[in-house]
Amino acid sequence: MRPRPRHVFSRARRPKNALSVSAALVLAVALSACGSSGGSSGSQISASTKQTIVFATTGLGAEAQATAAEIKAFEKVHPNITVKVQQLASTSNDAYQQVVHYFEAGDTVPDVVDADTAWPASFARANWILPLSSAGISPSVLLPKARASGTYEGKLYAAMWYFNAEGLYYRTDLVKQPPKTPQQLVTDAESALKADPHLREGLALEGMKYEGFVTVFIDLMGAFGGGLNPAHFDTPGNLKALEFLHSLVYQYKVTPQAVAGWSEQNVQDAFVSGQAAFATNWPYLQSLVNAKGSAVVDKTGFVPFPSDNGAGVATVASDALVINAKSAHRAADVDFVKWMLNPGQQINRAVTSGDPPSVSAAYTSALFSKAPYFRADLNVFKAGVPRLVSPDYLQISTDVQNMLSSVLANQTAPAQALSQTAAELASLSK
Repeated sequence: MRPRPRHVFSRARRPKNALSVSAALVLAVALSACGSSGGSSGSQISASTKQTIVFATTGLGAEAQATAAEIKAFEKVHPNITVKVQQLASTSNDAYQQVVHYFEAGDTVPDVVDADTAWPASFARANWILPLSSAGISPSVLLPKARASGTYEGKLYAAMWYFNAEGLYYRTDLVKQPPKTPQQLVTDAESALKADPHLREGLALEGMKYEGFVTVFIDLMGAFGGGLNPAHFDTPGNLKALEFLHSLVYQYKVTPQAVAGWSEQNVQDAFVSGQAAFATNWPYLQSLVNAKGSAVVDKTGFVPFPSDNGAGVATVASDALVINAKSAHRAADVDFVKWMLNPGQQINRAVTSGDPPSVSAAYTSALFSKAPYFRADLNVFKAGVPRLVSPDYLQISTDVQNMLSSVLANQTAPAQALSQTAAELASLSK
């Protein structure tokens, strides 16, 4: 069965400048032409043969610089392999459509793709990507939650490139101990707002209608004992989560209605400028709150989102490396992916770009001595909850986005919105 039609789906990662639609189309045509002149999966090229592989990625800025350094080091060790970087659109919905275009056309390139971890399940169902676990890439090198995010029907199809889990940032000068429950979070946010007149938000969060809002809600569902199960979505725990979200704005008033238009960038700006007591965001913010010019240097803690059971929760959503099943360079592709998972490369990338390693062996004194805040990241990662691994995830996410936006805008009561969305999601599980 073909994947369902795709909808707007923005990547849950640091904000980047988006390519124009016209640029995306030009890129698609260029890659398609390149793929049509390549080899085929039936004629494999040895890793020792001089060759060029194409790596499609969305990285810009510090991430692009880190990638370039990794590729340069790889080519030095593998002088017969040249890696050509093909820039994908920086917004996930555009990048996704580009990659689907190549795969549906049967293109042999790109050989390796930097994919959102929400994509591989649908790619695997369509037989567009290789199972990495049978290509010599051991799942055991990855952090446990990283393995789970890339596994579909018992096989590892995607190797998480770096680990990304959304947690809770808090001001240590205003909140002496991190909250252990959602209600304590509200109480602490209210107290902080009273104590510091410069604060504008008790809790800043991503409330725009996009995937970033869904990952926040996965934290909230987990906090109240719920979860994203399409077959059982209308549950008491999920209702509590949706009611809590609504109450943050309309009852407790620790979160402004303006967050309905906020992405990670807005949350980042609010917290780094010292205007928020708490904020939901990703590990990359660690390097920014500790950078020169930040108003909260040495005043920040990073923990899992508090839960009713006290364990905490942190939604996992990141980038992963997948290999095109039609690639004629499988051996070189595997060598390249293994290189990107090398602990030394993972540490270098973490220090230069802020991307936390996905490989267990990278969390050593060599990393902590250069960037001590990764110790806190590791604690957050232990509470990680992978997003639902499903070929239909993008449609599921769209339905949940509609529900969240309706509740946040005070247009639909939480119970009614949850019931309506549960009926939509149930149809996907049949």
